[in-house]
Amino acid sequence: MKLPKLGKPLSKQQLDFLAAFSTSCRRSIVEMTANAASGHPGGSLSSVDFLSLLYTFIISQTGEPVIVSNGHISPAVYAVLSELGFVSKKNVLSTFRRFNSLFEGHVARHVPGVWYSTGPLGTGISAASGFALAEQLRGTKKKVFAILGDGESEEGQVYEMMNFSSKCQLSNLIVFMDYNRVQLSDSVKNIIPINPKKLFTAAGWTVIEVHGHDYQAMWSALRNAYSVQNTPVLLLGKTIMGKGVVGMENDGKKLKATWHGKAPTILEAQNMLETISLTREQQQLIMEFKKEQVRWKPKKVIIPKPLSRVKMNTGKPIVYQPGELTDCRTAYGKALLDLAKQNSQVIALTADVAESVKTSFVKDERPLQHIECGIAEQQMVSCAGGLSLAGYVPFASTFGAFMTSRAKDQARVNDLNQTNVKMVATHCGLSVGEDGPTHQAIDDLGSMLGLFNTMVIEPADPNQTDRIIRYAASRYGNFYVRMGRHKIPVLTKEDGTIFFDEEYEYYYGRCDVLRSGTDITIAATGATVIEALQAYEELRTGGVSAEIVIVSSIKQFDALLIESIQKTKRLLTVEDHNTYSGLGSQLAYHLQLSQVLVNQFSMLGVDTYQSSGTARELYQAAGIDSGGIVKKVREMMAK
Repeated sequence: MKLPKLGKPLSKQQLDFLAAFSTSCRRSIVEMTANAASGHPGGSLSSVDFLSLLYTFIISQTGEPVIVSNGHISPAVYAVLSELGFVSKKNVLSTFRRFNSLFEGHVARHVPGVWYSTGPLGTGISAASGFALAEQLRGTKKKVFAILGDGESEEGQVYEMMNFSSKCQLSNLIVFMDYNRVQLSDSVKNIIPINPKKLFTAAGWTVIEVHGHDYQAMWSALRNAYSVQNTPVLLLGKTIMGKGVVGMENDGKKLKATWHGKAPTILEAQNMLETISLTREQQQLIMEFKKEQVRWKPKKVIIPKPLSRVKMNTGKPIVYQPGELTDCRTAYGKALLDLAKQNSQVIALTADVAESVKTSFVKDERPLQHIECGIAEQQMVSCAGGLSLAGYVPFASTFGAFMTSRAKDQARVNDLNQTNVKMVATHCGLSVGEDGPTHQAIDDLGSMLGLFNTMVIEPADPNQTDRIIRYAASRYGNFYVRMGRHKIPVLTKEDGTIFFDEEYEYYYGRCDVLRSGTDITIAATGATVIEALQAYEELRTGGVSAEIVIVSSIKQFDALLIESIQKTKRLLTVEDHNTYSGLGSQLAYHLQLSQVLVNQFSMLGVDTYQSSGTARELYQAAGIDSGGIVKKVREMMAK
């Protein structure tokens, strides 16, 4: 059998092959879900015809990315991959959804032939736009394919993706919607009636309606999709849930959600399999194709270790001088611009706040490396995930309140995928000031604490910000770097010289002693460090010898900090964040596990929502300014 060419009709032999291939996949879907006693057979069966066509006649030749956004149709994906010999069919059928199996309930990128792990609906399709954008930036002709559920399209993130992809004219993005008109609990019509054709057309997409079980029609639709210019393409595949399996298909035609997430029993599966048979000739067709026609096979997925070095020209650090008053976000923007000039793979993304988060430096001087996502934080973070797995180093920036609340799910899915996204949030804490409590991110660190593959950092001044941004760019992994809005002085040594000077090298979790002392350790982070330094001077005149330690991360603590605490036996933590999920609680947790005992331990942080006001007024009201620190230290010393 010869491979078909786009634009040429499929031959009878090619159609016979596809029918055999899909039938074998349908048998696998029934068998694996029955053996697991769980899974999602309905949508898998409605989408498997398109997946069979796509993987056999295109992906097996080109290796172009396929992102399955409705990750619950993993039985269909694994069935296709195993039929092509990319993974073990025996293991798929016997271990699907089992403990320690490679083949999890939702598609996972450690499976060869899967590019991005999905599950939470909406995240995958945004990641797909990132993969497509990467190819556009490179100027290649590679396509990126994505599979989208109809019920999934109720997610707001899908609308963000639609508008973004249209704006970027991602004509290399071809999305197949499995329009079986049934979702988890009922028909789409009864849950949330949507009109995908009108919605995507209104967003500027080219929509091609196609029979999702007719190979000839789908092949023709793909040819039409390839010829589209300047717009992304939606193949609106009209399908039937449970297609090809007696009982399931009947319910699907009636728009019943019976088999969306219900697996057949072993007995039901046996009866179903009797009606889905393959002749010896059909089996031979599949074997010959696999042996003679497959030109591309996925490689074993190798994920770099977190914090491992990546190829990056970090340039020369920018040094801010003593007496210079500036904000950390400006230092971030300037460092990012320098990185972008030195490295074409560095990309800045923002969500309509370029001037505020200072990615505007890149926008003005390197516009091709600046991506405006609009007011769409979820799209931005997931798109950045796709960009990173396609070889770019994306810096995604917005306000802390939005990055860690609206885009928390997207950051979590990137964490599961072990992507390489640098999330830099500005306007964090009370530092944002007059915008009021809705914008004062005092719980953002808590959103990132439970993510196993995301590093958390907070710089103390512009010079440290510069070094941290360069460090994050040169190390693999997801980062969350938070900083405030207001301007702060450059930190200096006791002799007045720059503390974070040209010789300073940052490493993850590094702590630094800003001032030495013997009576109490004041562990401060971010913009509260300058407050602690001012408190140090006042305390010293009163006879209290405080040791000021700058803490850069609340997830990893340096031995230097522990040594200081063991020396003074008194500890006060200070932060522009709540203490429940910030420096105070995390350091207490670390000390307990390390069995480090202190005589006194107290925490200063934001313990209630504040109102509008200047950063100075709000710090004073929360007791995290120099005066509040002095007061708390004196209380502790008096006991």
